[in-house]
Amino acid sequence: MTYLEKEEIDALLDTPDRRHPQGYRDYAMRLFLYNTGARAQEAADVTVEDFTLDSSPCVRIHGKGNKTRICPLWPHTVKVLRSLLDSRANGPLETPIFLNVRGEPMTRFGIHTLVERTVRREAHKSPSLQKKRVSPHSIRHTCAVHLLRAGVDINTIRAWLGHVSLETTNRYAEVDLAMKAKAVATCAVSPHTGNPLKAWKKDQDLMAFLASL
Repeated sequence: MTYLEKEEIDALLDTPDRRHPQGYRDYAMRLFLYNTGARAQEAADVTVEDFTLDSSPCVRIHGKGNKTRICPLWPHTVKVLRSLLDSRANGPLETPIFLNVRGEPMTRFGIHTLVERTVRREAHKSPSLQKKRVSPHSIRHTCAVHLLRAGVDINTIRAWLGHVSLETTNRYAEVDLAMKAKAVATCAVSPHTGNPLKAWKKDQDLMAFLASL
């Protein structure tokens, strides 16, 4: 399972030139993928009428098996997407939010290509990205892992991602536990370093400090 660390997703989000319409759209799309954990097809299907940007901003996502879920939006995501929504204000409500350079709806293949091409071009900003095969689904995994690290319970993450079974979502808990176990292992005391309980008594500065208390 490929997911990105915080500095890697930040590098991916920082790539588009938001001064230009296409770059702004690219940034908005990646931010949307990270915020919602949406699949590429789900992002391609999102329309103007799927958004609610009032006091409880959210988006309605149409997932697999015609199942619909509601996903909350971060304040920054709302701010970024509002410009795209305003540009579609005079069009039909069923207009997709993400359009290509010809003004046509983006496909899931187009979203895949855009993310993968960007990573290849900008991986130098985060060298670790060169070792990962990043796709829209990687951003979906990243959303789940980061929610878990932030303390969001696993059942909420299941609903957030639209998983039918909790077992599918439990993969992220296993990944997080493996990560924590690896971190703890780096702190373990080597059996060849002697008795750590006796070693501190040989530290003269420490002993003098303790004696002065």
